[in-house]
Amino acid sequence: MIGCLCIHGFTGSPFEVEPLGNFLKENTSWIVETPTLPGHGGELARLRGVAYQDWVQEAEQSLQGMLAKCSTVYLVGFSMGGVISGYLATKYPVKKLVLLSAAAYYINPKQLLQDIKEMAAEGMRGTLGNNDLFQRYRKKIKETPLTATFQFQRLVKELRPTLSQIEVPTLIVQGELDGIVPVKSASFLYNTIPSNEREIVYLPKSKHLVCHDEDRDQLFTTVEKFLIK
Repeated sequence: MIGCLCIHGFTGSPFEVEPLGNFLKENTSWIVETPTLPGHGGELARLRGVAYQDWVQEAEQSLQGMLAKCSTVYLVGFSMGGVISGYLATKYPVKKLVLLSAAAYYINPKQLLQDIKEMAAEGMRGTLGNNDLFQRYRKKIKETPLTATFQFQRLVKELRPTLSQIEVPTLIVQGELDGIVPVKSASFLYNTIPSNEREIVYLPKSKHLVCHDEDRDQLFTTVEKFLIK
């Protein structure tokens, strides 16, 4: 039996990787699971008091459970989930690893400024309320506890060095218009991961939420092809 575990990002939920998960469920006979990390998936105030170790532990326990029932396990990580997944791939016998917008680095000032300019223009036209990106930024900035942001930063700092130990085949996917995770993060991953089987794919029309953006069909087929080959 084949299993695919998908790990979402900081302040996010399974929604972030749901389109990819649904695609894999519809086109394979795999078990596809996406756990909700502690404090996530609802009101962001719930993140207060949660330590980054709790997020890692939840992902690790989910992986252990999938390894117990599946002979082959693939691991997919989005944003912060990519960093967690990379770390887990050095500890457990996962078959292949997929890193989506993995946050080895975070905040792309140039693209974020462009996004803000576009939001300002929409504000002048009175259409800003319809901008999904603005709504996400506003909600997360307003509701995310500062302590949780510090925990996210600690997680990246502590786990990033383990990426140099990844030996499994790895696919790195990065949106070129990502205002949260800069393109240099993907380059860093490719140059740091020592696996002899690693690929990097850039999505020219995608921002951070690659599973929901314009290149998503290309993303889905690319991931499926990488995993089944």
